[in-house]
Amino acid sequence: MTTPSATPRQIADRYVDAVCELDPIVATSLGARPGDDRLPDPSPAGLEAEADLARTTMAELDAALAADPALADDPLERGCARLLRERLGAELAAHEAGEGLRALSNLFSPVHSIRQVFSLMPAATEEDWAVIGRRMARVPEAYRGFRESLEEGARRELFVAPRQVRTVVEQLDEWLAGPYYAGFVASGPESLRPDLDRAARAADEAVAEIRDYLRDDYGPRTEGTPDAVGRERYAVAVRRWTGSDLGAGQGLEEAYEWGWGEHRRILAEQRIEAEKLLPGSTPMEAMRWLGTNGPAVEGVEEIRIRLQAMMDEAIADLDGTHFDLAEPVRTVEAMIAPPGSAAAPYYTRPAQDFSRPGRTWLPTLGRTRFPLWDLVSIWYHEGVPGHHLQLAQWAYVSGQLSTYQTSLGSVGANVEGWALYAERLMDELGYFPEPGVRLGYLDAQQLRSVRVVIDIGMHLGLPVPDDAEGSLADHRGRPWTPDLARAFLGENSGADLAFLDSELVRYLGIPGQAISYKLGERAWLDGREAARRARGADFDLKAWHMAALSQGSLGLDDLAAELARL
Repeated sequence: MTTPSATPRQIADRYVDAVCELDPIVATSLGARPGDDRLPDPSPAGLEAEADLARTTMAELDAALAADPALADDPLERGCARLLRERLGAELAAHEAGEGLRALSNLFSPVHSIRQVFSLMPAATEEDWAVIGRRMARVPEAYRGFRESLEEGARRELFVAPRQVRTVVEQLDEWLAGPYYAGFVASGPESLRPDLDRAARAADEAVAEIRDYLRDDYGPRTEGTPDAVGRERYAVAVRRWTGSDLGAGQGLEEAYEWGWGEHRRILAEQRIEAEKLLPGSTPMEAMRWLGTNGPAVEGVEEIRIRLQAMMDEAIADLDGTHFDLAEPVRTVEAMIAPPGSAAAPYYTRPAQDFSRPGRTWLPTLGRTRFPLWDLVSIWYHEGVPGHHLQLAQWAYVSGQLSTYQTSLGSVGANVEGWALYAERLMDELGYFPEPGVRLGYLDAQQLRSVRVVIDIGMHLGLPVPDDAEGSLADHRGRPWTPDLARAFLGENSGADLAFLDSELVRYLGIPGQAISYKLGERAWLDGREAARRARGADFDLKAWHMAALSQGSLGLDDLAAELARL
């Protein structure tokens, strides 16, 4: 008897297990292997092991489909196979371009993920803390591995731009001011105090070592490396973030022009709301007024409580009306981000078994007063009905699909597109009745449109549009530069200066990520409208939402079409 070959979903989930073995941070994120005290190997050897796994998995997938052509007729297997092949292909393209040898930015890098994993680990029992201590003791080795990768990149003349190095050095300075690891273990059990303190001291010393290396050794060698990555690298990056080959043909130019059109459309709406709020004012004047005179919460713990209440209220309002939420999905926690985080709020997904809930994180940047006009919309984005409802629902249905389709296979444009769609949904449902709060929503929308324009514009050196206003008026037709982009950000965002500075560094250091929000939202809206047209009077928005959130990850090449069929 012939043994049947594995299915794409089985292959995909075996791949997840293998990744968890190579990268224990992934395992912790998924809630798997709770006693694992290892850290990943970010050295060149570790990067090559991950690439070998991707190549082997691709070959296994091709063999399985060749051995059993009927698998292509099963929608679940076909969808998983398509996603797995596309995602692994995107990762291998980035590996072959040497991107792992210069993976340093203010948001995503081994320096950051190695620290963040500790905030995801269980810390309820003495054994939990023993695992934390053993893992923390491995931080120096992991940072040495990352340093080896940066050195190999330098040998190949694959450098990070100086702006990224300087920014990460500043972040590490802030971590050391705590110091971070010593502060983290301070709440651990006294019975483990010597071991925890020893591990924390070694980890903080490792932070100082990587900080000194970046500042004094690696950094000077990066001088002259441009901020912009150019079309070839940008195309590789965009595929990783969107699941689409936008770099082919005129796809990026089309997205750039569309983003500029969205900027102009939203600006017109902002002017209307500003006039309602403060007659005779520009949007920027109205937003500055809100920052000083609008409703605000005083105190770090007070704003955390307020954001938690907002998410709890949204769940109560939306469950049964626009969503059907399973009990595990109804839990989400508001958290304060640790010092030295990037400026933007973020979300961490729940464990696949919900042993750790989904969490939203607010970086305070040293503030103790928090105006509400620009926080309401972003918490619908990060929490409910945004990231939390999608990623928690994925965890809930992972047994019906595959772990891969609901975790490692996630595509930035799908995830960020849904979260931006969630903000728009709340506007459609009337959750921004006050002009100030709606101006905050439009400010968030405008930021995502500006991102499309300047991210593509800077990295590809595209010309500033002919109808540009303000500080850009004298630069029409000239290529975008970081200085022009920062000026444009400042004229079209109500965020504070520290946030905007952090955002610019983010766009330059993580090319392609910034455009995934707005392009993803476009796909979600197009898919919903197509489904509405197809079903006519029978279209049920709640049913569509739940079906859409239960299909797992899709890239932009598939997302709108699949949403239209629901």
